[in-house]
Amino acid sequence: MGGIGIWQIIIVAVVVLILFGRGRISEMMGDFGKGISSFKKGMSEEEAEKPASKAQIEAPAKDPAATETKTGETSDSSN
Repeated sequence: MGGIGIWQIIIVAVVVLILFGRGRISEMMGDFGKGISSFKKGMSEEEAEKPASKAQIEAPAKDPAATETKTGETSDSSN
């Protein structure tokens, strides 16, 4: 008692089939499959982009503060 049996599952499946129809259910399942495929594709593209961003982090650009310090030192010595 209290558990879901095979008969309850069959009754729910029949009611859903009657309400939505076979065509609508297969259309929804197709959309669900396309969504999963799109999600997997997005995840694989994200994984491909990660190594490129790590390379950019490891090779930082020139520090603008360092160049300002050098230019500031030359202007101080000229005063």
